[in-house]
Amino acid sequence: VQLQASGGGLVQTGGSLRLSCAASGTGIRINAIEWYRQAPGTERELVAKITSGGSTTYADSVKGRYVISRDNAKNTVYLQMNSLKPEDTAVYYCAADWGMVVDGTWTVGRHWGQGTLVTVSS
Repeated sequence: VQLQASGGGLVQTGGSLRLSCAASGTGIRINAIEWYRQAPGTERELVAKITSGGSTTYADSVKGRYVISRDNAKNTVYLQMNSLKPEDTAVYYCAADWGMVVDGTWTVGRHWGQGTLVTVSS
């Protein structure tokens, strides 16, 4: 599976951004797509997740401000980020939890896309 993340940038406090994560791959079933973020000096944290069934989960810090969604036709997952705060500044990564048959065996794994930088100015 290949993941292409985009949409980061510089925005003022209270502004909005939409991140995109385009997935591609053959013979792979993607079970879930997650967005993580990592600010300098901190550990990577899960921000939002959407499963193949459409279930979503969010970190408490972004609930009510972020919305994760998907466009199955485009194999793309979006992260709409509203009411942004300076503490949302981080590199955002998308990750795919996938499954596929490898040498006759069902295999699962996680693949990471490249990060996209989000900077929220005060």
